[in-house]
Formats: sequence, C-alpha cells, structure tokens
Amino acid sequence: MRTLYRSIVVAAALSLAAWAAMPASSQSAAPSPGKRLATKPDPRSELARRMPGSKPEDFRATPIPGLYEYARGADILYLSADGRFALDGDLYDLSNEQNISDRRRREARLSLLGKVPESSMLVFGPRNARHTVTVFTDIDCGFCRKLHSEMAQYNALGIRVRYLFYPRSGPDTESWNKAVAVWCSPNRNDALTRAKNGEPLKASKCDASAVMRDYELGDEFAVQGTPAIVMPDGDMLPGYLPPAMLLKRLEPAAPLKPGAPAAPGTPNRPTGR
Repeated sequence: MRTLYRSIVVAAALSLAAWAAMPASSQSAAPSPGKRLATKPDPRSELARRMPGSKPEDFRATPIPGLYEYARGADILYLSADGRFALDGDLYDLSNEQNISDRRRREARLSLLGKVPESSMLVFGPRNARHTVTVFTDIDCGFCRKLHSEMAQYNALGIRVRYLFYPRSGPDTESWNKAVAVWCSPNRNDALTRAKNGEPLKASKCDASAVMRDYELGDEFAVQGTPAIVMPDGDMLPGYLPPAMLLKRLEPAAPLKPGAPAAPGTPNRPTGR
C-alpha cells in the first residue's frame, strides 16, 4: 500500500507543479456558463490526467459521493474527485459491517490469478481435491519450508497447494537463483522439495521468465512476507497455518474467527528496488 501511496503523491505533486507553471490566464480561464450547462466533465478523466499511466476506467465511484477508488493489482487507494486528497486505508460499510476495500482486493487477486495457467505453477495434490490454495513461496523462508514439510498432511485433508515463486531478496540473488534452478529442472516438484530441504541443485539454463512473472504478480498482490496463502475466495493469509487450522479456514461450517492466531510469515528483505 505504501508503494502505491507514494507513487500517487509523486504523480499528484508533478501534476500540481505543471499546473502552477501554466500562465495565469490559462489557470483562470473558465468555460462560459452555456458550456458548463451543456457538458458535465467526468471526474475520472481529470484523475487519469493527473495520474500518469492510468485510464479513466481505472477509477471507480464509491458509495461516498466525490470519493473514487484507484487500484493497482490488489493495492487500493481512495482519491477525492478533484485529485487533491488521498485516503490510505480500508473503507467499511457499517450498515452491513462489510469491508468494501477487502472485497475489492479479493476480486482483484482472483482476476490476476485467473491469468496464470496452472501448467506454469508447481502443484501438489490431486486435481479433484476439495480445496485448492495458491501459495507464494520463497525457498529459503523458514515457514515456507515448514509448510512444505507438511504437504502430505495438507493433501490428506483434501487441500491442494499451487506454488508461485516469490524470492523475497529479489532478482539476481541466491534465493532467486534457487527458484530458477527449480524451474529449469526436469522434475520441478521433486526439485522444489530437495531445494527446501537444503539440497543444492545443479544450475541449468532455460526460459525462467516464469520466476519474474510470479515475483511481479506477488508485488501486485502486495505480498509482505512468505508464505502468502491465497484462498479460493481471494483472501490472502499473511503467514503459515498448520494443516488442521488451514482446513478450518477453508471449511464454511467451521471458519476461524477474524484475528485468529497464525504463525507470522517471513517478512520481505529489502530488495533495493
């Protein structure tokens, strides 16, 4: 969220600086009353003009008049119609106790995941499993290794795990190279298990663009640490859960209460980007 917030602030500052540099006559020029009545400008067009790289359709009206939602991946920010104010936080509908922001993040995650073919994931478990979760993993992350060491238990409970790579240290690092070595192995599932057990893998050359794709997707998901478990409804759990506890989160009949304890994920290390 902070990355999106900073980018919005910078874009807004540049836009305001450009406006201030305009001749005073241009700043004060206003359409005639007749034109004001004839056309009502779409605030989204003005917001898009102020935010480089955005389009009017990127901004959604919220239930609050004059407040628009702007999303990049699963990162969400709220902007006033004139682009002057930004709100960094969740929006709630108190009439039904619904977190509107979280609902949108779930929708965004599912939409982004839908663009990744399962054939380019590392999948553990049968296709007909009752539940499927998608996990951003780092080979060197301690809690990721713990999760993987219990894979047989997850599978026995009907939980299928689809892995995406998220080396927290970023490109051209040891963890990144290990992910590439796994991807380039003839048996990727076996290679991942061996790598998570600390076994060195022989480096091979292949098209490993999938590692970068997964990593960039994790950034769009605003992954803060690993393992990051994406649930079937688009919710994202920021850490490891034991098999039985994960099953409770997946089974509608016995959900965990909000705020139920989960082991923390391994936080991201600075990538220098």
